[in-house]
Amino acid sequence: MSTAAEITRKSKSNLAFALSCVRKDRRRDLVTFYAFCRTIDDIADDPGRPADHKRNDLDAWRHALAATTAPADDLQRAVVELRDRRHLDPQHLLDIIDGCESDIVPQRFGTFEDLQQYSYRVASAVGLACLPLFGASDASRDYAIKLGHALQLTNILRDVGEDLANGVRIYLPLADLARFQYTERDLVGRVHDGRFLALMAFEADRAEALFGEARAALPAPDYRCLRPAEVMRRIYRGLLHRMRRDRFRVFDKRYSLSKPLKAGILVREMICGKFSNS
Repeated sequence: MSTAAEITRKSKSNLAFALSCVRKDRRRDLVTFYAFCRTIDDIADDPGRPADHKRNDLDAWRHALAATTAPADDLQRAVVELRDRRHLDPQHLLDIIDGCESDIVPQRFGTFEDLQQYSYRVASAVGLACLPLFGASDASRDYAIKLGHALQLTNILRDVGEDLANGVRIYLPLADLARFQYTERDLVGRVHDGRFLALMAFEADRAEALFGEARAALPAPDYRCLRPAEVMRRIYRGLLHRMRRDRFRVFDKRYSLSKPLKAGILVREMICGKFSNS
């Protein structure tokens, strides 16, 4: 088993699950790209590694992508080969590295527009890089960008409690906290009251709107090849709905969908997804 395949197998992520509906001739390339994203994210998030070591490891990836000779590392060599063969935009790969690197030191976002600059790098750039891997056209760029923002915002809502435990990371825009008279101190104190529920509902509405905008931006000719992305959209909308129904108990639980539910989404997408705008 290749390094990329082993990383993907161990991840058990929603994206890895969605790749099960990719044509076999494209799946290997997407597994390699997923392993790249997973590795970069793991470097930045490793709690046992000093910040300067993380930056050095990310710089090693930048050097590997810029080198004129094949890297010695198996995964780096596979990613460079994939980039060149599938004509991936090198900037998308660098954006992903830059976005993950910004997580090494906890940051704050003043406005939603500030947050979108971050989510573009860590999520939308991933979608843009995936377009040629899926066989989609440039007409799907807006779809990839909006879906990336929606997926990342849903992740942020789901991981509020975990992010606080991991270095007091706060991704919710500070302007939105102020809008509902809910402070950073309240968030760190895990105050789950009407203000918090109103804040989370506001952000969930924003994510829901982005999911809808993404679906509306999906060009009909690219629908079939972007089914895996649509599976991701439906899974994360399901997470959003589950959090909302459960009154956003994100301080004491992690929300997920069961394998049977995700399998049902996959089957419905394969059979009748093109007839639904949900």
